[in-house]
Amino acid sequence: MEVEKGISSCEEVGFSPWWSFFMTNLEKLHLKVKKTSGDDPRRILHSFKVGLTLTLVCIFYYVTPLFDGLGSSAMWAVLTVVVVMEYTAGATLCKGLNRAFATLLGGALGLGVHHIAELCGDKGEPVLIGIFIKKRYDYGVVIFILTFSLVAVSSFRVENIIPLAHQRLSTIALGVTTCLFISIFVFPVWAGEDLHNLTSTNLEKLANFLQGMEKKYFGGDLQDRSYFQSYKSVLNSKASEDVLVNLAKWEPGHGGFGFRHPWNQYIAIGAPTRRCACIMDSLAGFITTLDKSATIIGSDPQPTEELHVKIRSACADMSSETAKALSDLASSIKSMSAPAAARYHVAAAEAAAERMKETIAENSAVAGIVHVATIGLLVVEITRSARDIVGAVEELARLAGFESNEAVNKAAVKPLADGESQQTINIFVE
Repeated sequence: MEVEKGISSCEEVGFSPWWSFFMTNLEKLHLKVKKTSGDDPRRILHSFKVGLTLTLVCIFYYVTPLFDGLGSSAMWAVLTVVVVMEYTAGATLCKGLNRAFATLLGGALGLGVHHIAELCGDKGEPVLIGIFIKKRYDYGVVIFILTFSLVAVSSFRVENIIPLAHQRLSTIALGVTTCLFISIFVFPVWAGEDLHNLTSTNLEKLANFLQGMEKKYFGGDLQDRSYFQSYKSVLNSKASEDVLVNLAKWEPGHGGFGFRHPWNQYIAIGAPTRRCACIMDSLAGFITTLDKSATIIGSDPQPTEELHVKIRSACADMSSETAKALSDLASSIKSMSAPAAARYHVAAAEAAAERMKETIAENSAVAGIVHVATIGLLVVEITRSARDIVGAVEELARLAGFESNEAVNKAAVKPLADGESQQTINIFVE
């Protein structure tokens, strides 16, 4: 009876619903953290890096000897960490350096305005200070205006303004330096590597679509369309590429990426890659429309059945060769070596395209093969886009100094017989 009374009393004060609500949200948080760590474990490390940075900066606030040197302005260092610390090292460098230089310039200009305003007397000083405060534009200018306004406006009430500007600059420099050190030297996340991997992954996705077309659709399996989704993320990759390119330029040399690595060339690769994905989207949409109208390659009666088979075979060859070319480009970017056989695969795909065009031109019953010809011509356009991608990747290999194919695919074979000189055999792998 006493236990029941205790339970009822807890329910009366509303303890049980709150406990259930707390446990439910705790479980949701656990699942979210687990999903995040599974998708990208680096984000979990980033959270620990932010905590470590805040801990280091807070030492200047809680340790008395350090606090005496900075005073209450040490809180600016904590706020700087919160604002500047970003996921990638490039983003942290970008915001950190912008904040540091903007603080320096804003403080210097604020001191100048303070001295100019003093010449205008007590009545003219606030008017002149108000005129100098302008509209914000980007992050660097925002911090510039913030520091400038802080120093300039404070000068109206504070007699000795130089220590204020000095404390502001010192604490910002402290926070920025701590953020940069942690971002670059403690499990760094490089925007350049993410851009490099994104470019190769996009090419792999295009290759997966073409492999699915060759093995499934042109192979006779008209039901499995899972590969239709592989290219869609490529269509919306421009924003991510632009951001990563901008951040990668701020990063120091790391791994296989030198200080003057040609980051802009990744944009040149991304343009034909997305164009190729757009054509794939048109092809997938056209095939879906044909399915709804119950029209597929090879469904028309004679005399176009043989022609359908020829076109389907040519499309399968184009898809296969183009997929091999894109796969070779993706692997060459990953290994940072010049593409080995991509241009040969594209040439083979273009040869198949020419055969298909000749086959269509020789046929007089255009109405009976119009849907087949449309699919074939879309595959031809994909092949042309792949040729542009090959040229862009080869240019990247040249500018970045990727290792040549001969160095990658060359092996030394020593004969078994004694007394014979060592021979070198070049083995080229497709």
